[in-house]
Amino acid sequence: MLLQDPINSLDDKSESRLYVGNLDLRISEAALIKMFSPYGKIVAEDFLWHTRGPKRGEPRGYAFVQFSTKEEAVLAKEKMHGKLVCGRPLVVRLASEKYFMEGAESSFGAGGETSKSNFVAGSSAQMSKTAKIAAIKNKLKAMEEENQNSKRPKTADKLSDS
Repeated sequence: MLLQDPINSLDDKSESRLYVGNLDLRISEAALIKMFSPYGKIVAEDFLWHTRGPKRGEPRGYAFVQFSTKEEAVLAKEKMHGKLVCGRPLVVRLASEKYFMEGAESSFGAGGETSKSNFVAGSSAQMSKTAKIAAIKNKLKAMEEENQNSKRPKTADKLSDS
């Protein structure tokens, strides 16, 4: 009797599963499968829909595609990432990949600004809780300094006019 290790089989699944994002709302499940099928055998596809609210029944704009092997998934990722579909560049990555912001604490300057170059994965970048707190504190500090600097000249003008 052959027993499968459920943990390893789960890892194998996630290694061959792709996240496909920035999908135009006109893309259907069938179109998605047709786009990715040249790169290997698709064993599963999970097209996400809004289930509540005013957008109920509309696509969420992302999906997951499961290939039979990791190699097929990697090939599909290489070929499809950034490809324009309905005027939008697809975001394709392995579902197991994690994207974080590079140097989140140090990316915010005195003015509380950050540049897009600090993001590893653009709009899909994620920040840790600590990084978010640091960013909010830096922004608050910058806003307080800006507020104090803008109040000082007005106060001085009012005193000199009296």
